[in-house]
Amino acid sequence: MSFLSPLQWIVILAVVLLLFGGRGKVSAIMGDFGKGLRNFKTGLKGDEADATAEDDAEVEVIEAAPAAKKATKKKATAKKAVKKATAKKATAKKATSKKASKKSAANK
Repeated sequence: MSFLSPLQWIVILAVVLLLFGGRGKVSAIMGDFGKGLRNFKTGLKGDEADATAEDDAEVEVIEAAPAAKKATKKKATAKKAVKKATAKKATAKKATSKKASKKSAANK
């Protein structure tokens, strides 16, 4: 039986290649790891500080949304009312013009 089994040799070779296998691979890996930790820490700190601000902003947005819907409904209702009023005026004008034409035809 040998000193190390083949599986152990493979693990050792992988570690050696990782450490010495190229220019700056370990430093790049550790740099990425450090950046990840830093972002994680700032994310945790930011969540605590921004949690109340985000909650307040969400409440404002949620409260503003129904008001905006009501405003658009009011505008749509107002537009419909204006259209109905103009349609009534147009029909009234047509009716008066028809009456006037009938009276002028009857007078002749």
